[in-house]
Formats: sequence, C-alpha cells, structure tokens
Amino acid sequence: MGKFYHYWLTLPGNVRGSLLALVASLLAVQMASLIKHVGQTVPVVEILFIRQVLVVLIISPVILKNLDTVFMTNLLRFHLLRSTLSVIAMVTGFVAVVHMPLAEVTAISFVRTLFTTILAIIFLKEAVGFRRWSSVVVGFIGVLVIVRPDAQNINTYALLAITSAFFVSSINIVMRKLSQIENPSTIMAYQSIFVTLVLAGPAAYLWVTPTVQEMILIVAIGCVMSLMQWIFIQAFKAGEAAAIAPMEYSRLLYATIIGIVFFAEIPTAWTFGGASIIIASTLYTMHRNALKKDEKVPDGS
Repeated sequence: MGKFYHYWLTLPGNVRGSLLALVASLLAVQMASLIKHVGQTVPVVEILFIRQVLVVLIISPVILKNLDTVFMTNLLRFHLLRSTLSVIAMVTGFVAVVHMPLAEVTAISFVRTLFTTILAIIFLKEAVGFRRWSSVVVGFIGVLVIVRPDAQNINTYALLAITSAFFVSSINIVMRKLSQIENPSTIMAYQSIFVTLVLAGPAAYLWVTPTVQEMILIVAIGCVMSLMQWIFIQAFKAGEAAAIAPMEYSRLLYATIIGIVFFAEIPTAWTFGGASIIIASTLYTMHRNALKKDEKVPDGS
C-alpha cells in the first residue's frame, strides 16, 4: 500500500485528478442506477428525503462544532434560492432517470454547460461572442437529435431531464455568488437542512414504507453520493479544472454499459449521435472559456 501511495504521488497532478474524476463519474452513474432501481417501487422524493436525512446526520458534527457561527449569513435569500433550485433539479433529474434509458438521460444532462453559458450572460453580465453562441446553438441541436420532439408524442421525461440540466446550471450561477462570500460549512449547512425540510412534506404525502432491502439500497445511495462528492473535490484539488472536467463525459460510457447489463437498455444511434454533438459543443465552449480567462481573445469568441 505504501509503495502504491508513493507511486500515486509521483504522478502529475492532472493525471491524478483525471483518474479520480473517472472514479467519481462511475460512482455518479452507480448512484443513478440505484435510484432507477429503487425508484420503480419507492417515490423519488422519498428516496431523496431519506438520502438528505443521512447527509444531515453525516455533517451534523461539523454543524454542532461551529454552531455559533455556521448559520451567520447576510445572504439568506440566496441560500433559500439555491436549496429550492436543488430540490427541483434533483426531483426532475431523478424522475427522468427512473423512466428513461440511463445513457439517454446522461447524454441530455451534459447540456447544463450550455445553459450555464446562457445564464452567465444574463445574470453575471459575461461577454460572449459569436463563436460561443454558435456552440450553444449546436449543443441544443444535439439535444433535439436525442429527444426527436414530435408534436404528436411529447417525451415528458426528456423534458424533465432538460429541466434538471437547466436548474443545475442555475445552481452553478448562485454558487458563484455564495462561494465568493460565504464559508463552505455555512453553504453546506443551509443546503442540507433546507433541502431536507422542503422534501419532508412531499415525501410524507407520497410515503411508501420501504422494505429492508430497499432501505439498505437507499442508505447505499446516500453513502455513494457522499463518496462521489469527496472524490470529485479531491480530483479538483489535484489537477486543473480544464483537464478534469472532460473526464465527466465517461459517464456516458458507464451509463451505456450499466444500462445494457442491468436494465436491458440498448442505446439508439440517435442517442450517441446527439451526445457526440453535445459533448463536442461543450468541450469547445470550455476551450473558449479557458481562452477568455487566460488571455484576451477577439470579440467573436
């Protein structure tokens, strides 16, 4: 073990970060798979509520240790907004996961990078030129390729997946504001408690008493989520965001394999075609964002 750890530390930071991101991405798909399985018999809001209760229990030592200061904030409305957005994003996203093929809903989720670009323009007043606007348009064409909207047969769950991607992007915008001012423990405390309280009512109304096996799987969902978040944090500590972020697209490969093996879901050529368009456009957007950050580029960026 000691030799492996020493070898691990000799690897370049971007390599370590990328490998950790691949592991975290696999855990993200595993969590979605567990929710897809349990969600066939237990309401999604109930699964999320129980998961949130576990999260509160896990972080309660941090909250109690800093009880005098952890809830001190001048941005309560932003914490409430983030929590509300999180509930909508989670519920819509995981309902889509339960009812859609894993690979398809995973591919649609990648469009959140494009939504973030649009919201950054509107709320953060970021300048975006023709090239990045074109990339956004191309990305949404990729979504249309996957969803193939038909006026006679609207895919409600695909719309929920797109809605989830939009609200995840909205959360990113709010987090840019909060992270510049608030302590991470304050953000975490308000998020976990508010989301739990919001989910409590719908979960109680739709409550279906889970079996022992289902309860074990729901606890596993909470544990996998916590581990996934921790590994993602370590990944971004080890390497640069520009090198690590593209590793998240491995989720499509994982989702395809797990979907085939455990749910007998065979992805269509439309799914892979649309996913390729979305991934290409988001990678280009990330590239242009990096250029804008590191150096001055022409207004047509």
